[in-house]
Amino acid sequence: MDEDVLTKNLIKQHTFRTWGKQKNWDPLVIKEGKGAYFYDSKGNKYLDFSSQFINVNLGYGNENVIKAIEKQLETLQYINPSLGVSIRAEASRALLEVMPKNITKFFFSTSGTEANEAAIKIIRLIKRPSFKILSRYRSYHGSTEGSISLTGDYRRWFVEPNIMPGVVRFPEPYCFRCPLKLKYPDCGIACANYVDYIIKQEKHVAGIIVEPITGTNGVIVPPKEYMPLLRKIAMENDVLFIADEVMTGWGRVGEWFAVNLWGVEPDILTTAKGASASYVPIGITGVSKEIGDFFEDNVFAHGHTFEAHPVSLAAIPAVISEYKRVNLLPHVREMGKYLGKRLNELKERHISIGDVRGVGLFWAVELVKDGKNTPFADYNDKYEGKPILLDLLAKKALESGVFVYNGPSWFIIAPPLVVEKEDIDKGVEALDKVIREADNQYRN
Repeated sequence: MDEDVLTKNLIKQHTFRTWGKQKNWDPLVIKEGKGAYFYDSKGNKYLDFSSQFINVNLGYGNENVIKAIEKQLETLQYINPSLGVSIRAEASRALLEVMPKNITKFFFSTSGTEANEAAIKIIRLIKRPSFKILSRYRSYHGSTEGSISLTGDYRRWFVEPNIMPGVVRFPEPYCFRCPLKLKYPDCGIACANYVDYIIKQEKHVAGIIVEPITGTNGVIVPPKEYMPLLRKIAMENDVLFIADEVMTGWGRVGEWFAVNLWGVEPDILTTAKGASASYVPIGITGVSKEIGDFFEDNVFAHGHTFEAHPVSLAAIPAVISEYKRVNLLPHVREMGKYLGKRLNELKERHISIGDVRGVGLFWAVELVKDGKNTPFADYNDKYEGKPILLDLLAKKALESGVFVYNGPSWFIIAPPLVVEKEDIDKGVEALDKVIREADNQYRN
């Protein structure tokens, strides 16, 4: 049997595809990656136009990060988190250089969902007997029990009713499809002001968690007044504010973290993915000095075997050093302007593109099937595992050499931060071709 076929069969028969039915899974077997591209087992080259799950920020094959990981593997492979190791100090020192200035202490884990689980425990330990957490409907915070409970999208539905109690939801600043049927700026940022109303009507509200820019649920960029207002509401009501920067952190929006776009300092910042360039698993829960001080005389009731794993920590200072060495943030801002320009040119050419939105190298192209901005599919279609048009279009783009991540009615365009203009042109040209099929199904 062909080695490629054997590999595929073993993967299909003995491992799970996430968030999908298993029956028709036909995984492309990937062998290697370099820069903004990866290659399959037959040598075919693919532009990674979404950084996989918006996580391969430095691209593939960064030698300096790889060497740092290798060095730690040769020195000390593991030590339990109650003991000290120099790389833990180095990682912390590096983080202090790039985090919001008020974030001064860190809990290390191995994924974004774990980072959010730690945040849940922290705010409930500090604010008890208050325990309720506010989160948005269009959100994704992870797949473990607490994080999936905070999640607003269809992935939460699979585990209901066995989810964490105490979650209260509020509408998102989705101006293209305003859940309150209002128009910006005449709306007065009602979606944020509603949070103040919720807190005052509820009892025992401990925290608010938001993705500063919504991630897989459509790259929803809030109006400029939104985040400062939400932070102000949290402070006035003595509620802790958590920024989930698993996707928006690490230069994705042209700043180290998206909260910097509005000068907002959260009480807790959770992140993962780009902290290690995704070369090794990592999760980080960063907290303010006030929160850190609370646990000087109170038990920090959380932890696990792989907390502060030395090999994962080794990637953090190496990644930060690489960002600085190549002056990556200005590059992201430059490439982001160019990407936005090219995507808006697409909108002018395609009647089925209802909206283009984004910042830095984090964009969404939302498709609609009629003049009423009706989406081609919705969350219920994803929940039931139905085949949808954008899945087909993404598959066709992959066949032409461009990988792009999609939701029910949008593509997420978030290439590795090392991307160049010619790479962007290649990705946009692939989208240009496949979106014609959506145009053909559009009805006025």
